[in-house]
Parts: sequence; structure tokens; C-alpha cells
Amino acid sequence: MNFIPMILLFAGMLGFLLMLYFAFAGPNVQKAQAKRLGALRQRHAPATSQISAEAQMNRILAKGDTRMDSFAGRFIPRPEMLRTRLSQTGTTWTLSHYMMAVVAIIIVVAGLLYFQGLPLLLGLLLGTFAGLGLPHMVVGFLIKRRINKFNSKFPDAIELLVRGLRSGLPISETLTVVSQEVPDPVGTEFANVVDKMKIGQTMDEALEETAKRLGTPEFNFFCITLAIQRETGGNLAETLSNLANVLRQRSQMKLKIKAMSAESKASAYIVGSLPFIVFGLIMMINPGYMGEFFVDERLMIAGLGGLVWMGIGVFIMAKMVNFEI
Repeated sequence: MNFIPMILLFAGMLGFLLMLYFAFAGPNVQKAQAKRLGALRQRHAPATSQISAEAQMNRILAKGDTRMDSFAGRFIPRPEMLRTRLSQTGTTWTLSHYMMAVVAIIIVVAGLLYFQGLPLLLGLLLGTFAGLGLPHMVVGFLIKRRINKFNSKFPDAIELLVRGLRSGLPISETLTVVSQEVPDPVGTEFANVVDKMKIGQTMDEALEETAKRLGTPEFNFFCITLAIQRETGGNLAETLSNLANVLRQRSQMKLKIKAMSAESKASAYIVGSLPFIVFGLIMMINPGYMGEFFVDERLMIAGLGGLVWMGIGVFIMAKMVNFEI
């Protein structure tokens, strides 16, 4: 089989996508936003009112999207939620990057299936499924990995806060120390809180925005502890020390549950992947026999029905071994 036309077609598609991206992307969003925020801090003195600073910051953030991001937001449902998910990954991905990845996967998968003899409509359907599913799964994986890393280092950050408070430092100074001493992602999130406080937001508002973006119960506990202590008074250092112990015990309980459910998860992985492994092996041994699944409508319907039932079974098994603490 001659692969030169296929390679030229894919190269042309990728070149078109790259030209489309560079035509609409514009300057780097993060660098431009950091530059504007720095200029704002220099122009406004500490006596600037909180309302004016917040309004200026909102205008800066509203201008952060490039033309490509605005174009992608028209076709992506609930773009604000996707922006939040992308920010939770800790990467510099934007809506335009996400849309380009989706389109590229759809084209590549559909083209490969079409050149393998699959009908064009079925190839587009499977390519759309892969294009919509794979980026979503990758973003979810990165969010989960970053949140787990944040939760593992967060008790250490609280202990550092406790030591700073016991040494006589105010809470604002201890937050700055944590942002400088604790590695990413905890240090990065606390640095964002400190930066928001410097441009006029109160500590409660900055922490609340970070808590909404992270979406972790551990950080919500921290914000609630600070709010309750500010209303009722008391020893903040002792309260945060108890919170750090609770978070460590919570993490230990999660690890115990993970170890106890490891056998059930392994069984679910084996049972769920076995049909696909057998299908792939038979396809390698006898392509003509298994190729009927992509031609005969009856076999296609039976295969889709089997995938639906397998998806239901995997979903039930996943819920059986998933415990909330």
C-alpha cells in the first residue's frame, strides 16, 4: 500500500491547523496578562479604593482572551467551566489549544480509519468520539494528579503557617512565606492569593476564589476555619494545627481504602480490557474475519450494543469501589 498520499494529506491538514492557530492566536495570554497586572500595581498606590482595584482587575482579566479563544468559546458549550478545568491543570492551556487538539484528533482518527477501509461516516463518528473524549480524559487526569499533589503537601503548608503565627507574624505575612517556601502546586496557589490581596482584594475573597477554582474539600476546610476564627476569635495557630492533623488522618484513610479496593479495581480492569485484547489479537491473526464488524450492519449494531452493556458494567464496578471520605 502506498502511504505517500496519506502522509501528504495529513501533513496538509496539520499545516492548515497550524496556520489557522497562528492566525487567530495572537500574543501569549499569560505573558500579556502578567505585564498588565504589573503595570496596574505600579500605577495604583496602596490608598486606591478596593472597588476601583477590583474593577480594574476584572477589566484586565476580561481582555485576556485572544481572538482564537473568543472564536473557540462560540462553539464550546459552557466555556467558563472549561476555562476553570484548564486552570485547574496548572498548565498554560487555553480554549484555543483545547479546540485545536479536538479538531486534530478528529481529523487524524477519521483519516486513519478511512484509509483502513472504514466507511467515511463511521470514521467521522469514531473520530468525533475520540476527539471529544481523549482531551477531556487528559484534562481530568491532569486535574486529579495536581489535586492529589496539592493535598499531599497542603498539611505541610498549614504547619508552616502555624509556625509563622506562633513566632508572631500576621496571617498575611505567613501566607507570603508559604507561597515562597512550599513547592508547586501549593506555593503557586498561595502566591495567587497573595497577588490578589496586593491589588486590593480582601483575604476572604482571594481565598474564596481559589477554593472555587480548586474545588477540594481540604482547602474549603482551611477557608472555613479562617472565617470562623475571625468571627469567634481564639487561638488561630492551635486551630490550624488541629486542621493539619485532621487532613493527614483523612489522607491516611484514603490510602487505606485505596489499598483495600486495589484487588477489586484490578479485577475490573482485567474484565473490562479482555474483550478488546481478544478482538485485537484476532484482528491481527485473521483481519478478514474481524473486518466484518466494520462492514456488516448487523455486526456493527451487535458490537455497539456490547459496548453499551460493557460501559454500564464498568460504571457499576467503578461506583462499587469508589468511596467518599
